[in-house]
Amino acid sequence: MTTTATRPRPLPVVLYFSGDVAARKAIKGILNFTCAAWRSGTSHHKKGAVLLSSCERTLHEHWTRWRGDERLRVIALSDERFRDAGLDRAVYAYLPVHTPPPLVERMVENAFSDIRVSGMRQYSDQRLDEADWQIDELNRIGTALSAEHDTHKLLEMILTKSRQITRADAGSLYLVEDTDGERRLRFVLAQNDSVAIHFRESTMEINPQSIAGYVALTGGTVNLTDAYKLPRGVPYSINRNFDEASGYRTKSILAVPLRNQKDEMLGLVQLINCKRDPAVKLSTQAAVDAEVTAFTQQHQELATSLASQAAVALENNRLVEDIKRLFEGFLRASVIAIETRDPTTCGHSFRVANLTLGLAEACERAGLLHFTPEQMREVRYASLLHDFGKVGVREDVLVKAQKLYPLQPELVRQRFQLAACATETELLRDRLRFMLQHGPESYLREQDRFDAELARQLGELASFRETIEKANIPSLLPEGSFERLEQIAAHSYKDAEGQCQPLLTRDEVRLLSIRKGSLDDDERRQIEAHVEHTYHYLSQIPWTKDLRNVPQIARAHHEKLNGQGYPRQVAAAEIPLQARMIAICDVYDGITACDRPYKKAATPEQALDILATAAANGEIDGELFRIFREARVYEAVPSNPQEMAVEPDFPREV
Repeated sequence: MTTTATRPRPLPVVLYFSGDVAARKAIKGILNFTCAAWRSGTSHHKKGAVLLSSCERTLHEHWTRWRGDERLRVIALSDERFRDAGLDRAVYAYLPVHTPPPLVERMVENAFSDIRVSGMRQYSDQRLDEADWQIDELNRIGTALSAEHDTHKLLEMILTKSRQITRADAGSLYLVEDTDGERRLRFVLAQNDSVAIHFRESTMEINPQSIAGYVALTGGTVNLTDAYKLPRGVPYSINRNFDEASGYRTKSILAVPLRNQKDEMLGLVQLINCKRDPAVKLSTQAAVDAEVTAFTQQHQELATSLASQAAVALENNRLVEDIKRLFEGFLRASVIAIETRDPTTCGHSFRVANLTLGLAEACERAGLLHFTPEQMREVRYASLLHDFGKVGVREDVLVKAQKLYPLQPELVRQRFQLAACATETELLRDRLRFMLQHGPESYLREQDRFDAELARQLGELASFRETIEKANIPSLLPEGSFERLEQIAAHSYKDAEGQCQPLLTRDEVRLLSIRKGSLDDDERRQIEAHVEHTYHYLSQIPWTKDLRNVPQIARAHHEKLNGQGYPRQVAAAEIPLQARMIAICDVYDGITACDRPYKKAATPEQALDILATAAANGEIDGELFRIFREARVYEAVPSNPQEMAVEPDFPREV
């Protein structure tokens, strides 16, 4: 049987000055301590030492060397207190010069006990300070995580803070994805303080063959002292490809799961190489051996606590993003549904939104304005929904493409057919009467006259119809003289019952006499009412604080700076800047749109001329129009505007 020798524990050290006879005599009989003479530069035992001295002068000479050393206690052999007040305060205890050795030994024991108590107190204070710091740090991290709404920045913060609080040199973050019922693990982030990382996102199966897969599958925590020396029986292994390619050495690993309030697995944080000194770079094997330690139980608890906060923050961010996507989808569906009622304006709201965002960005580049991402979102929503109130406008008015309502031209056509038939019938009667009165030979001589009269009257009806058809086409600018419509209305024909009927009714004459556009005054008021409808409907939505001005902005997009707009005829000071931007873009798109059957599309140059006139007349904001024109914002409208205008994040660059 082989016995292994046990190294004896070192005895506490009692020091004395070599010339101090009284001190040497006092400790001569002490057996449970190691007695040694004081030497300059002496390194005391880590558990402390006691200095026994009877000479105040000698103590004073060496005081600067041991002053403030918490591991040293001074016992003075003196019948009176030292005269030097500072030295007196440094003395742990006074003993008479002729104190018996057993009592000296007892006092030495008390001094060592005081060193131990002081050390324990200091250690406890350090632990309490560290615990206070950790609690404060966790609170600060929790607050920061809750305040971060950008998911990518949030993930960066989760990994960075996890590494900082555990002194990890490197780390990675994985998220669980569920695609068509198949759960996979996405490697979304990696950080390393010692070597450069060429990171690329990737996905992997969730299985126990890797540490990340094992944690995601089981929900447990993995804490390894040395990744190259795995415990027996574990199902996972270490992929050393990164270490071999970069020269890095993965040693200690701590992997903790991210779980939400429902205990669902969201992902995990994997921390690598806990360092004694966070500032050291692990660029060599020697540095790894000297600096890397295992993650302690405290590190594991801190990482787990932070992971819980991170999971809540991540879940909240996902919930916010889901709500945003839901609202974006509602907006998109609402705009499409509204524009489906009037196919002739399809895409208008999306184009106006993109033009408005382009104008806002151009204003930023010009240094005129600055918009936060939240303000840009507010502008986008207001511009997308500026015509939302058209859902409350009568459909026959909303889709009225010409001056007459869709059924009226057909009634006019049928009426002219009846008039033509009545004209032919009446002329046939005249022919028959003439033949009966004057005979066939006379009729044959007059036949050309009858034919000419029929052609004249039918030609006149055709001319009337052509005039009506031209009058029915709306004009972009006020134009036209409609006196001939009154002449046409004065003509009549006899119906089947012999009653005289006008070729045009008074209501038809009124509609055909509209000088600009396709709407009369009453219809225009109905269309203009869509602005108030918009405000009323949008005011029902519980907007967030960042978006609360959307209804007011949308409501003011038809107001003019000179107070002649609608619906409230407010002055310039009451028109939000965002509404002024929408107004310019709304007018431009309305003028240049090629999908309006009631007018020809104006060229960009013509539209800019019209807008310039409006600016000169004080109707639109001249400075905004200048930027709109000089930045050529109107050229940035995408070919598929629906796709661009509903992106949930910050708008595209123009």
